[in-house]
Amino acid sequence: MAQASKKQGLGKGIRALLDNIDEDLQGVKEGVPAVSGQTNTAGTARIPLDQIEVNPSQPRHDFDEQALRELSESIKLHDIIQPITVVKVGHNRYQLISGERRVRASKMAGIADIPAYVRTTDSQGMLELALLENLQRENLNAIEIALSYRQLMDECGLTQEQVSERMKKERSTVANYLRLLKLPPDIQKAVRDSQLTMGHARAIIGLEHIDQQLYVFRETMERGLSVRQVEQMVKDMSVEKPAATPKTAAAKLPPAYKRIEDNMASHFSTRVKLDRKKTGKGNIVIEFYSDEDLERIMDKMSL
Repeated sequence: MAQASKKQGLGKGIRALLDNIDEDLQGVKEGVPAVSGQTNTAGTARIPLDQIEVNPSQPRHDFDEQALRELSESIKLHDIIQPITVVKVGHNRYQLISGERRVRASKMAGIADIPAYVRTTDSQGMLELALLENLQRENLNAIEIALSYRQLMDECGLTQEQVSERMKKERSTVANYLRLLKLPPDIQKAVRDSQLTMGHARAIIGLEHIDQQLYVFRETMERGLSVRQVEQMVKDMSVEKPAATPKTAAAKLPPAYKRIEDNMASHFSTRVKLDRKKTGKGNIVIEFYSDEDLERIMDKMSL
């Protein structure tokens, strides 16, 4: 039994090391996406871990601690099978392009150095290369993917079409990810934490107003609604919405006050109505849907 358990553990460790290796080997064989100014060096080198700094453009921020520990134990037994990718930024200084999970696990394992592919590129090329490699090789959540697409567009000057070409995705797919970034922070966080699927989020974003989005989001979380149920709720709310009421009132608010109204709706996760008269006076209405909802809002107000 002990021997069988040992073999099972060894197999688990090898599987952790070989995670996504087929994709990575294919990437090495075919080369990474073309980036202006990029030059590749041949072969690999072992680089001390204390000479490697994390890339600030790394789109992944959340790492499974249990998976890291398992990979760390595997590295102690088998070392690193799949080299990381770095770019040289100075004398004995390297910046990580892809492989932060392996770097973290190697540090946990007490390894002094790690095999790496060393590339050279200009600063913008390095940013683009880092984002493209991580988008291709890491299991990012929908919000991380959306943020990476946005960063490619903002900092690398790429259009949606160019991003879709580099990622070999339909332009509509890239657009759908980018639309997620228009959702309120509470909903984005739920998607990022895998509490809400991208299908749910795409349905919710069909609603025009933040307060409506937050209402459907809260109902979805509390009642465990399916994507189809959320789509139906959004459809019903869109049909039932009066043609002239809230939209007309909201249009009268100056943009600065409309932002205040939206920020309050996002903060309290409910519908907020701000009314401001020409004299500067006005009122704020914060809706609640049950005693528990009122208590939740009061907690937010620290009352």
